[in-house]
Amino acid sequence: MRVLVVGSGAREHAILWKLAQSPRNPELFAVPGNAGTAGIATNLPIAVTDLDALIGAAGEYRIDLTIVGPELPLTAGIVDRFREAGLRIFGPTQAAARIEGSKSFARGVMRDAGAPTPAFAVFDDAGAAREYVRSQGAPIVIKADGLAAGKGVVVAQGVDEALEAVDDAMVGRAFGASGERVVIEQCLVGQELSVFCFTDGEYVSPLVPACDYKRVFDGDQGPNTGGMGGYSPPPWWDAAMERQIRETCIEPVIREMARQRSPFTGVLYGGLMLTDEGPFIIEFNARLGDPEAQLILPRMKNDLLDVVEAALDGTLPSMDLRWSDECAVGVVLVPGGYPGAHETGKRIEGLLEAGRDAVILHAGTALSDGGTLVTGGSRTMTVVGRGVKMADARAHAYVAAEAVTFEGKHYRTDIASFAAV
Repeated sequence: MRVLVVGSGAREHAILWKLAQSPRNPELFAVPGNAGTAGIATNLPIAVTDLDALIGAAGEYRIDLTIVGPELPLTAGIVDRFREAGLRIFGPTQAAARIEGSKSFARGVMRDAGAPTPAFAVFDDAGAAREYVRSQGAPIVIKADGLAAGKGVVVAQGVDEALEAVDDAMVGRAFGASGERVVIEQCLVGQELSVFCFTDGEYVSPLVPACDYKRVFDGDQGPNTGGMGGYSPPPWWDAAMERQIRETCIEPVIREMARQRSPFTGVLYGGLMLTDEGPFIIEFNARLGDPEAQLILPRMKNDLLDVVEAALDGTLPSMDLRWSDECAVGVVLVPGGYPGAHETGKRIEGLLEAGRDAVILHAGTALSDGGTLVTGGSRTMTVVGRGVKMADARAHAYVAAEAVTFEGKHYRTDIASFAAV
């Protein structure tokens, strides 16, 4: 069987890493992949949004199944295009991917589904948005409606900051067309949590949880990033919480998507806030998270290939999807200056030592003309430690983080610090 994974980050490396363990021994391809995926898959140098080229490659390489990693090709309609071409692909349609691509659409679905969501209002006019901010006060959350690479959300602690965020998005066009409409939301206080499920459009698998760290510096300081690490499972997660979140936050939304004739097939990622009043949905994403995929896939006890095909075939309810009790801690290594401007092409060393007790998942890595592993753009890699106890998983991750070397390397030292020994 030939399987293509679309994407170039550590999430996609984690998907390929898990697929490579399948007893069905699939032949793996990545578009465009990275230096790490090249060790287990054939990398094809195609942009993830070049749908015509992707369809052509799927035909040329006789791909039996495509799995989509990032959100951009999903919101661009890759699933619809592949299906029209008679190609088997795992992920939501363009209509269903609006649950990530449009925050106003997602909030409307949550409202209609009766799922717990913060109070919100949607604005296409900057003046009306400003008046709403002044009437509501702060703290308050300003969100660009469309995709903004994780940078379109401002949790404003004061009214002036909120007004500036409205102007940046709607007048200054800091996020382009994605900020022409904004969603302004009630600011909730509590513990953030990410949950993931596989769904065939009707059935929702048991949830698997993770917690991530978005700020670039220790103590949640500095600018937001794509994610600096995380851990799974949270020590306070239990069966009662899983059932409550699945029954109140996830299943009603899946039913509502089907009712609106946009059934969601794929991985649904819920970003939640656990408040004193119970869990609230902060956002939905239409795919596995990054770095969360690197944390949960090593804990999956099933063959990922079987799970994906069951979701596509409608046999997911009969699959006993199981997650290990093992703990996973991931630490993301980034170049100095990230998420701002930073240099690339720095030699990476120490992977052999780092990989003795951790899983090394590449993201922004490349091979130089001489075959040397070097840093590329954005985040460099995620090192994942595993253990029966969270403290053991954390220790393995940080030994690996120290072992990998490249000029300017930076990582947070407080991932899963509650388990430090």
